Amino acid sequence: MFNQISNRLQTVMKFLRSEGKITEKNMSEALRMMRLAFLEADVNYKVVKDFEARIKEKALDEKVLSSFTPTQQVIKIVRDELTDILGKEEKELKFSKSPPTIFMLVGLQGSGKTTTCGKMAKWMLSFQKNPLLFSFDLKRPAAQEQLKMISQMLKVGFYELSKDKISSPQKALRDIVKFSKNRNFDPLIVDTAGRLHINDELMEELRMVRDSLNPTEIIYVGDAMTGQDAVKSARIFEEKIGLSSIILTKLDGDSRGGAALSIVSVTGKPIKFIGTGEKFEKLEVFHPDRMSSRILGMGDVLSLIEKAKKEADIEEAEKLACKLKKQEFNLEDFRKQLIQLKKMGSLSHFFSLLPKTGIYRNVSKIKIDDKRIIHFEAIINSMTKKEKENPKIINGSRRLRIAKGSGRPVYEINQLLKQFLEMKKIIKKQSFKNMVSSFPLSH
Repeated sequence: MFNQISNRLQTVMKFLRSEGKITEKNMSEALRMMRLAFLEADVNYKVVKDFEARIKEKALDEKVLSSFTPTQQVIKIVRDELTDILGKEEKELKFSKSPPTIFMLVGLQGSGKTTTCGKMAKWMLSFQKNPLLFSFDLKRPAAQEQLKMISQMLKVGFYELSKDKISSPQKALRDIVKFSKNRNFDPLIVDTAGRLHINDELMEELRMVRDSLNPTEIIYVGDAMTGQDAVKSARIFEEKIGLSSIILTKLDGDSRGGAALSIVSVTGKPIKFIGTGEKFEKLEVFHPDRMSSRILGMGDVLSLIEKAKKEADIEEAEKLACKLKKQEFNLEDFRKQLIQLKKMGSLSHFFSLLPKTGIYRNVSKIKIDDKRIIHFEAIINSMTKKEKENPKIINGSRRLRIAKGSGRPVYEINQLLKQFLEMKKIIKKQSFKNMVSSFPLSH
């Protein structure tokens, strides 16, 4: 995500660092480069213009120019302004003091509303909530079937709207709230109708749902890949029915980032979640400050740590750390580390959270194959205990046996052993924390 603008802005940062001191001339050039980067990323023109004006005013301030580190000061200004565009700080979901909390999801057809309902339910389960899914779409009966299937997959509650109740929609909506309350479901997540284009009929239906449910939050679900179309739609939804927050879907497939960098400024509403994949667990809380750091190539180590704490086996990690100190790290330990990495999801996402400087500067160039983890694990599983403890004994005949046992070609075994030995050299020079990111499972 944000690859296009991230690469361009990182080039601007390198340019400023190479200049040594800040002048009106080089700042003008940096601003020109930033302006082009934003416009090519499909960012709203007014947002770009305001961003440029604020950067110029703050960067050419006498206090910045006369400081010991003017370049670093300007980079910090850019980061802070980028954070402001994205929403300044994380905004948490609102929950009702008297349950059930009601989340009403709105947006155009194809934006990912129904799947996002499931993702929100999955997220609620991790906080010991008891979500109930409900679809209210009078035009598309298949929407209810789709959400019902999602509820069954996630093993969460689902309220089915019978045909006889559609004739009195307001009463049906009041009934669902009573049902949630009486059976201790909280929150109630409501999927609503969408259209390919905004029309009066859709807005009238949504206003009726809003007035009948009195939702705690009305959340706009927008497809980030549609860029400014998502922003325009969000503005109209805000004007017609009112919004409280935004969820941007398909951000993993959006290399430009124009929607994310425009939508908060245009609507005045915060992004609370982003969708980063098709799986139900691929819903992330949106942190403007962390995202601006990632865009500028500074990484997002906090999110990486949070993910590791959530997915990693702490006891296993402590044992491994102890072995590393004693220089006893072997292939069996490496296999266990691969399993830990696999739990953390896509390696491309893992590497995207690392800063693009220092020992991590070439991380973005690595061509990552997530299947390699599975292949390497299979190879190690086909080794004997002695081979895992001492890879140096693995000669030609042993390689052939391991290849047959794992179903992988001999050259992959050679690659594994070569990279493992390189990693052991790295361990002697770096801390364990850096080791994981320094070992590329690449082609």
